[in-house]
Amino acid sequence: MSDVSKGNGKSLALDPAELRRRLSPLAPRARLDALLDSPDAREVVQSIPAEDLYLDIADVGLADAADVVRLASPVQFRSFVDLGAWKRDGIEVHELTTWLRAARGDDQEEFLAKVHGLDLELLEVLLRSSTVIHDREENPDAHPKGPTLETPEGKYLIEFTVEGPELSALRALVSDLIAEDPFQTSRLIEALRWEIPSELEEAAHRFRAARLADLGFPPLEQAASLFAFVDPGSTSGPPPAVGGSELALADRLDFLEAGAKDLTQQERARVEEQLRYIANSALVAEGAEPGDPEAVRMITQATRDYLGLGIEHLSGGDAAKAGAVLREQHPRRIFQIGFSLTLKLKFEADRLSKKPLARIGNDYLLLPEEAEVVAALRRRRPLRALRVEGAEPVTFRSLRELELTRQALAHAASQTDVLGALLGGTPDQARNALERFGVPLAELGVDRLFNAVVANAILHGEARVSPVSRRLLPLLCERLIERSPAPPRLRTSAAEQAFATLARQVEAKSRAELGRMVDQSLAVLLSDLGPACLSGQEIPREAMANLPTIDGPAL
Repeated sequence: MSDVSKGNGKSLALDPAELRRRLSPLAPRARLDALLDSPDAREVVQSIPAEDLYLDIADVGLADAADVVRLASPVQFRSFVDLGAWKRDGIEVHELTTWLRAARGDDQEEFLAKVHGLDLELLEVLLRSSTVIHDREENPDAHPKGPTLETPEGKYLIEFTVEGPELSALRALVSDLIAEDPFQTSRLIEALRWEIPSELEEAAHRFRAARLADLGFPPLEQAASLFAFVDPGSTSGPPPAVGGSELALADRLDFLEAGAKDLTQQERARVEEQLRYIANSALVAEGAEPGDPEAVRMITQATRDYLGLGIEHLSGGDAAKAGAVLREQHPRRIFQIGFSLTLKLKFEADRLSKKPLARIGNDYLLLPEEAEVVAALRRRRPLRALRVEGAEPVTFRSLRELELTRQALAHAASQTDVLGALLGGTPDQARNALERFGVPLAELGVDRLFNAVVANAILHGEARVSPVSRRLLPLLCERLIERSPAPPRLRTSAAEQAFATLARQVEAKSRAELGRMVDQSLAVLLSDLGPACLSGQEIPREAMANLPTIDGPAL
């Protein structure tokens, strides 16, 4: 028995909320198959919100979902076109034709009902862009180059300017319209000769915008207010535990799901409708196309993430209180609180970037990991940088992720103090110091710059900002590496000398961060240089990838 039918065979078409609940765990293709397998498939299909059907159709592919399109009502079909046949403010004629081809089944009356459900202006744009109308009374000697169709009274010769499947679809469409009502079709063809395409498209766009608003896609100004900052307030819960890998962070409690489980069916349906509107508002605010399935998926997930973050904050991290939060607070405000928690971090990152030595030109004076954290936070919508090389930033999903990022920001603030002091303390002195490396900071890399400073501190006992002379690499090996069996081990004296030398240039408040930076740098130098140092062989260039060097004497 179909999953969308009750035990007694009664369709769930009259209970759309329950129907969506049963279908939601299924994959898009399985959902569409379940609809088609229902004893009264037409009624069931037409009970599903058009935007939900559209996303599944877009996922499966229109060619494989034509049966569902044909069962859809004219109103649903018009929504499919509104979502799938427009790009920004313009109609995509090819996409419109594709939807019409999918809608054509064996029942001509049903097909024409869908056609007439579209705006007349949209139909005129389609025919205006795909045909040339020849008036045989005005030009009896017309000789069109393309395929043609003559109107029954012989006045007009319709020349088609498309080919292949589109030609077949449009020829069949015009033939159907003529067969249904020759007089009205002649009036339509006459209008095509004089209508201005831009005005037709503008009128169709206005009608579409009004319908999208009815579907829950608000005007841009209203949608943008969703991302307004609100004071999240404090929470009485304990501070979130931090630490762990990205895999550990992924193992989190979904506070939105936990709260939804505590709601009644009626409460859950109400919240789901509110969440749909919030996701649609976010889609509009982000400038994404309502019919772009990938954008819908990404923004819907981001919406859930912000809501979960807001619930976790308002519940004090107690999942047992998540349901009460959903009952007492409107989801829009929960969303805004979750988003505002990330905005507070963005404000901190913005303040950091305005420090005199936070950046040299467009490049942050930060180690790579912290630079990625700051850059991700300073996006239009603040995001969390992943500690995975090459990974794109993601939406914050938990208070633990916020706390980890807050700690990274604290490291970043101290790093600018450390690096700024070592480079001279002023932007001009910093730029002069960097010129010694002969390449822009973006190419040099702040981590490689600091590795050179650490190596020079071990070699010369001073905070020297310059490349390391290759002639001194054997001496660096001697002072850096213990002469012991493999694996290479760092000399305790190297770490002590590097830190003591550089600490003289750095304020006391930033020395803890300096110690962390020195440890990281020495770990890299040990890994790169250690094997060659122990072997006594000449250090290969690839082992110096993270250490700027020069052939001549030290600068």
